Order: sequence, then C-alpha cells, then structure tokens
Amino acid sequence: MDARGRTGQAQLAFDELGTPLRDTTFVVFDLETTGTKPGPDGITEIGAVKVRGGRVLGEFATLVDPGMPIPPQIVSLTGITQAMLYDAPRIERVLPAFLEFIGGSVLVAHNSGFDVSFMRAACEGHGYVWPKPPVVCTVRLARRVIPREEARSYRLSSLAMLLGSRTRPTHRALDDARATVDVLHALLERVGNLGVHTLEELVDYLPEVTVAQRRKRHLAHDLPSRPGVYLFRGPGDEVLYVGTAKDLRRRVRQYFTGSESRGRIREMVALAERVDAVECAHALEAEIRELRLIAAHRPMYNRRSKNPHHAWWIGLTEEAFPRLSVVRLARPGVLGPFRSQADARTAADTLAGASGLRTCTQRISPTSASGTPCVLAELGRCGAPCAGRQTVEAYSPAVDAVTELIAGHGAGPLRNAAAQLDRLAEGQHFEQAARHRDDLAGLVRAVGRAHRQAALASITELVAAAPDGAGGWEFAIIRYGRLASAGVARRGVPPMPIVEHLVAAAETVLPGPGPLHGAAPEEVGVLFRWLARPGVRLVRTSRPWAEPAAVAGWTGWLDLASGARSLERVAG
Repeated sequence: MDARGRTGQAQLAFDELGTPLRDTTFVVFDLETTGTKPGPDGITEIGAVKVRGGRVLGEFATLVDPGMPIPPQIVSLTGITQAMLYDAPRIERVLPAFLEFIGGSVLVAHNSGFDVSFMRAACEGHGYVWPKPPVVCTVRLARRVIPREEARSYRLSSLAMLLGSRTRPTHRALDDARATVDVLHALLERVGNLGVHTLEELVDYLPEVTVAQRRKRHLAHDLPSRPGVYLFRGPGDEVLYVGTAKDLRRRVRQYFTGSESRGRIREMVALAERVDAVECAHALEAEIRELRLIAAHRPMYNRRSKNPHHAWWIGLTEEAFPRLSVVRLARPGVLGPFRSQADARTAADTLAGASGLRTCTQRISPTSASGTPCVLAELGRCGAPCAGRQTVEAYSPAVDAVTELIAGHGAGPLRNAAAQLDRLAEGQHFEQAARHRDDLAGLVRAVGRAHRQAALASITELVAAAPDGAGGWEFAIIRYGRLASAGVARRGVPPMPIVEHLVAAAETVLPGPGPLHGAAPEEVGVLFRWLARPGVRLVRTSRPWAEPAAVAGWTGWLDLASGARSLERVAG
C-alpha cells in the first residue's frame, strides 16, 4: 500500500487535521425566556452541560429573575412561575459564572440562533463582552444528517425520541440541555461515518455542499500555509477566479467544504481543474498582486478590478472660455479619479456652480459672441459669455480658481460653495440646501482623495515599514504610486540590510502622464490606506510626502456634513 492509502486520495498532513471531535470540549446549553425578542433581560432559566469525548465534565443550572412579568402562556409551557423566581439572581449576577463555565469551549444549542442572541444581548446590556465562541446548531446539523423521510420533525422532542435520548425534553433548561447532549452525540456518530472527524470539518460540513465539490479538496493539498494569491484555472487552463489569503491552503480548502455559499463561486469551483498560488511576503503584496493578476487575466468570476485604469476625470477644456468636461484620459491638470461618470458629472456641476464657470457646451468666440443667454444667466449663475456679456479677462478668475483648486494651491470654489449653502439655509430652503450640502461633500472628498493620491504617486521612491505583530517588520518599496518590492524582517533580524536588498532588487518604474503618473488608481488607493494605518513608519523617501494644505482643512467640514445627515435620519 502506498502513502495515498486504500482510497487512492492523498492523506492530509498533520497540520491539516484540525481538532479531533473527541478532544473538543462542547458546552451544550438551553435557555427559558419570557418571550422571543432578545434583550438585556428576559431570561428565566439557564441550563448547560459541559462534555468532552462522550463524558460529562460538569453542569450549570440556575433560575434567573427576568426583571419583568412572565406571560401566562410561557408559565403554561415551562412551568416556571413568578413565585419560583422570587429569590433567583438577576442575569447580571449570573453572567460572570456562565461566561467562565463556557470559556474555551464550543457552544451547542438546539436552534442556536435563539439562545445565542439572548446571551449576546444580555452581555451587551450589562457591560460584559460576549466571547464569540464557535457555535454548533443541532437543528442545522440534524437537517444535514437526517433525511426528511426518517424524521417527521426536527424539534428537540422528536429528535430525542428518534435518536434514543436518555433524557426527555421538558421545556426546562437543564433537562433540554441534557437531551441535546444525547442528540449531539448521535449526530456526531452519523457524520463520523461520512468522514467528518474534526471540529473544522464539522463547521465546514454544516453548509450544503455537493459530493463533487468536496471531492476536489485535493486541489489545495500542495498549497503553502503562507499569505499570497490563488488562481483557479478551468479545463482550458484559463483563469476563472483570483483571490488573496493569509493562509493559502486553508482558504482554498474552504471552497471545497461549503464555507463558500455564493452561487457563482460554486459554479466556478465546479469548473476548476487546478489551483495555482503565488506566495507573497505579506498581505499588502498579496492585495496588489491580486489587482494586477485580475487586470491581466480578466477572470470570468471576478466582478471587480478588471479595468485598473478605468476611471473618470474632470478637467478644463482648451478654449477661450473653458468649461469643465468629463474625460477618460488622465492628462495633466485633471481632477480625479472618479469611480463612475455620474460621480464625475456631479462633481463637475458642483465645481462649476461654485466657481462661476459656464456649463453649456457651445463653442464661444472671444471676439464675436452672439448666442442667446440661458436660464442660468437669467438667475445670475452665469456671466453669459455666449452673448458677449463677459470678456475673456472677466471670465479668467473663475478658470484660475478651478486650476488652483485642482493643483492644491487654493480652495476658493469650496468656500464659495459653502457660502451658497449658508444662504440657502438662511432662506429656509432646507431641501435644496441638503442636496447642495451632499454635492459639496462629494466634491470635497473627491478633491481630498485626488490630492492625497497624486502626492503619493509623485514620489520617486518611498520606503515604509509596518509592524508584523510578532516583533518583526513588513516592508514596502513604493515608486510612483506602484509597489516595486516587498519583504519582511522577522523578529531578531536586522532590518536595514533587508531594506537595502529590497531597494536594490525593486522593479524599475518609469512615470507616466497624468496626476497619478501612470499608476492605477485602485493600486494607489490600496497603498495609501496601508501607509495610513497606525504603526506604519516611513523609513526614507526621495522627497517629503505632504498633502496640499489649502484643501486639507476641509476634512472638518466633512465631519459636520456627516453629522447633519445623521440628524436627518434620526429626525426622519
């Protein structure tokens, strides 16, 4: 017999085996409550049984004063009366002991969503932190294991009778918890016959998964347990899907065990014949490589990042009376990027209104204009150069103000827009003011984002380091808004020799046209967010990295705008 065993499939490595179910500590619990709506109070009884390897390790049982009357129908169902709870402790006194009892265990409950939601709400309502333990629902597990032909109902009483539980449910917490223990053990015996022997396999087994899908787990066997990018390939070796992972082997295995529930991804897994992996130094490199691979292969099952340079910009036209135009080409002097043409158009209209630029598209002669003024001219929002009412010299201050804003040298149009907003509010035109405020907020965000990304993309070389959480460092060499090299220095390893090696081996990047010097907007955005994380340090940079101060101060105005929208939602 070879190492593949009798089944002909490769055996799992030791680090893939997970936690055996026989060594897993389960706390099976049940609650009785005053109703069905979770809240800080309302629990009348808690019963729990701690088991491991089929042995009972301990039990926890107490009545609880719910802090409210018990409805008659609940008294009839459970037999718990108000008199029985006269000396019972309140839930805030019970929670510390219960949280200690379940510590380090896997929680089990019949219809776990109900019981867990009550315990979580009680913790939140009384200042305790819910530990978020793994949870197994015996209703869900029973539906996966026992066919409808065998079980008329998946209620606890029906399953207890079907599976031969030694305790019959009585709608009292401890009795029901004991019955659930017997049901759990019977269900685990059944899934054991299906090859589920570890806690991780049990969690993966609970979602619906086809036999064919599970059979493809071997595609992940040779992948490393390292951060990186994975590529699913189809029958013709085409790339179907690209993703990132902190642990490549574990993440890819999840696609074959049911953790992935998206329909289109299940369809992709059914087509997959191979999974390739690209190991990366750290998560930032993986995220950047994912963007580049998606752009290169344009996989059918990836929905985003297929067009890295697909962005919209706004810029001034080249004519005697320039206007703002939405364009696709990132030439010098444009503002952006914008994710959609509609966002760019809204920003252009807001900026034109704040600066006094015309919005019509007709060509206007600087010496013989003979057009008819539009409605905006009648409203005083346009100087009507089309009708000869405004000269090139009188029009040029608006052009200069927009040019300075885009370059980061001035914020005059933003101040004008804010003044317009104040006048609308003072005139009690509140709906119009709200729309104007939201448009101005979008413009401020766009200008701030454009300046931040352009500032980063203009730097010839920037070296940054982030703590890896284990005493070491993660490095990124960034050139003109692109990741040129990445590496790590583990704890105890001198970092600067690693930095020098990464710089020497880094990709050569030549700057391109436009505010981002040819870099893809999405990549620049990823790098900026990484650099802005707490703890990230600049090792060195070819020139200072700074954001234009003329617009940076407007972030406070954005906070005020967000607060106003929140108040609107509360008032509504």
